[in-house]
Amino acid sequence: MSPLARNRVIGFGLALTVFAVDQWVKRWVTGTLGIDRIGDYREILPFFDLRFTQNFGISLGMFQATSTEMTMALIAITGLIALVVTVWMVRERSLVDIIGLALILGGAIGNIRDRYLFGYVVDYADLHFGEFRPFMIFNIADAAITFGVIIILVRSFLVGDKDADKSTEPAPGAAESHNA
Repeated sequence: MSPLARNRVIGFGLALTVFAVDQWVKRWVTGTLGIDRIGDYREILPFFDLRFTQNFGISLGMFQATSTEMTMALIAITGLIALVVTVWMVRERSLVDIIGLALILGGAIGNIRDRYLFGYVVDYADLHFGEFRPFMIFNIADAAITFGVIIILVRSFLVGDKDADKSTEPAPGAAESHNA
């Protein structure tokens, strides 16, 4: 198997794993633990609760879907984003970028599935310090998307696009043949 094919297998395997773990944990919280109604929660640690919420919006609760049409529009928009991420991942050569994109893809598909089945995304992870909550309640899919974006951004800023850098350099021997 070529390194590029191996990277793709790793990427799609990671995306599938993120999706599966996200869905399993959501079912465990809402099914086995019975935390399935607004207001239901279970303290796990002094700074971490499992608390059921229904997220009708997207990132940070923006663009709340208040109708079936809006829900379907959010599914279509996030589905299109997932498709773009998939195409990017297939074309990408860098394993680090593929990992970042796979985290985004797996998380996006997990949240799309929730929105399609329930009309909202199941969120449950409540990280807090007393009454102070530095984050909105989230789920594994949200965390995967966030880490994926961070990986892509950090690599982009620290490493840059090596292919773009190479395209500005003269080809080896070009200066010599030009002077001849």
